Amino acid sequence: MAVLGLLVLEWALYLGCFVCGIVTAASLTIVQGNFGGLCVLYGTVNYSTANLIGVHSSSSASLCYFVSAIAVMVAVVCFSLSLYWVSVFCINGEITRERVWVNVIMAMCGFFLFFLLITGCVLKVGRDSFCSSVTSVVPNVTRCEEAETKKWASSFHGESFYSRLHSAETAVWVNFFFWIFIGVLVLLQRRQSLGSKLIPGGSAPAGSLFGDPGTTAEETEPIFNRQPSRS
Repeated sequence: MAVLGLLVLEWALYLGCFVCGIVTAASLTIVQGNFGGLCVLYGTVNYSTANLIGVHSSSSASLCYFVSAIAVMVAVVCFSLSLYWVSVFCINGEITRERVWVNVIMAMCGFFLFFLLITGCVLKVGRDSFCSSVTSVVPNVTRCEEAETKKWASSFHGESFYSRLHSAETAVWVNFFFWIFIGVLVLLQRRQSLGSKLIPGGSAPAGSLFGDPGTTAEETEPIFNRQPSRS
């Protein structure tokens, strides 16, 4: 029952990771679309005489594509795992997992944690770099979110760029910690699975050797109960 509870909690975390991945990919894609396909992470702005904010430089679009791709990959994997577990439970009425799949999930945790850490740092540092340019170039703007209410050049729509970038970054870090929890849950399941296979000596069948139910008294008798030979 305890293992089943851990599996259900793990399933709920997969759903949470799926939602976080969708939020990250959608938020960053919308921002990139509002700036004409430009990736504003690590970018700079300029301020024209017409009191309009424009993008002076931007990062390669592949940087934003990379972040979105990682988020989508995590979302797809989590959705697939959630759907698979639901189908298995509906068909078999229970959820079981072999030890090899526990090892696969552990490897997957390490893989996703590594790339989520990279994408979270990219979003954090890239957004701060862009906001630093905004606050230093645009007059009367001391906080990046204040630039959302300013007028931007006709080809750009910066009304919600900061809030969407912040949502994308927050979703990545939530996703990151969800995968840490998943790794801890899998380790607990693995420990309980190994512990359940150990049979105490007092509960082993009569005649068993070191708690091994497959060793009978007849098998051990020639070794430990050998009768002395008669001359």
